[in-house]
Amino acid sequence: MSGDSPATHSAVTNMSTATAVPIPAARLSSFYFAYYAALGAFTPYWSLYLKQHGQDAAAISVLMALWYATRIIAPSTWQAIASRSSRPILWLRIGCALAGFSLLPFLLPLQFDGLFVAMCVFCFLYNAVMPQFEALTLSHLTGRTEQYGRIRVWGSIGFIAVVALFGVIFDYLSVVWLPLLMLPLFAVLVWSSLRNDYGAALRNIDPSEPVDLWRHVKRREVIAFFVVCLLTQISFGPMYTFFSLYLEQHGYRASTLGLFWAIGVAVEIAVFFASARLFTRWSTRVMLLVALGSAIVRWLITALFPTNILMMTLAQLTHALNFAAFFAACMQCLARYFPGRLGGHGQGIFYGFSSGLGGVLGALVAGQAWRIGGGELAFGIAAGFATLACLVAYVWVRDPIQAGQP
Repeated sequence: MSGDSPATHSAVTNMSTATAVPIPAARLSSFYFAYYAALGAFTPYWSLYLKQHGQDAAAISVLMALWYATRIIAPSTWQAIASRSSRPILWLRIGCALAGFSLLPFLLPLQFDGLFVAMCVFCFLYNAVMPQFEALTLSHLTGRTEQYGRIRVWGSIGFIAVVALFGVIFDYLSVVWLPLLMLPLFAVLVWSSLRNDYGAALRNIDPSEPVDLWRHVKRREVIAFFVVCLLTQISFGPMYTFFSLYLEQHGYRASTLGLFWAIGVAVEIAVFFASARLFTRWSTRVMLLVALGSAIVRWLITALFPTNILMMTLAQLTHALNFAAFFAACMQCLARYFPGRLGGHGQGIFYGFSSGLGGVLGALVAGQAWRIGGGELAFGIAAGFATLACLVAYVWVRDPIQAGQP
């Protein structure tokens, strides 16, 4: 735990904020809104789109795993290219534009091979840009990282708006039109990328300046943190890969499916708005442990009570903790473990190792569990991974304020 009291930490933060350059919150928020609005179309409905193209559960798990597989290499590859450029912001804009164009092949009647190639390209480009933008956002929040949630919350608002809207649309329109409906969202994303740039401290960085990344990565608490993120992402595998099919299998309509997704993101919004207050009251480590404990409960309820609307609603309400609080805590950790120019590299490792490798393993484990014992087994296994993550965090993860900088 930190040696400083929450009140002292809050006072120091407030003094820094008062003298700091104003945060371009509207511009930053617009990017999160557009990016996660597109994700609100992709995550809940893409498996249904693949099913409409004749893909079975095994094929869908492989294709959805590409979303996570490309996260292993896309963030670090894009960050490496951007960090060698005198204007790294150009690579953010190029990535956003190419991601939009890569949706066009999905308008064709592709079979598995074509879908595999198209998914590789689209997922690589889409995954490449967000870690770079996270580093851009944090470059505006030096000494004020507790304000991150109030900016990131607009991503959740974009997500929930599109999930709810598309759920109603797909009650009347075939889901094969999903890629076409996503194109305007990527147009907004490109527009937002043109309006944003790095904070002054990182705007004119010297690409030739050496970065000692390994010295920061090899610390025990940092390694433990990434392991926790990996295990947590694996536990989300059934949710991201099969939750929509799981609900459909138990008789839910597309609009109800969208409502369940929307409930989770609605409470996520509340946590992001309150994150500044939460992180001045409780330590980052405590927030991580509470979030992981709620994930255990969530996956057990989903496995045991799939037809009970009240229990499933309760499970989705815990998304406020096991996603929003967890993600906000991760950003706090990354800001302190990887300060300054290391921010982009830290984000690349976070997205590549945890979201990338963890997502691949989660999708593949979910696919095999679904094949053997259906969604009930898949979500039961997810609870096991969440339990393991909670144990690792409890034993090895230190509060990043105490860990400080090496």
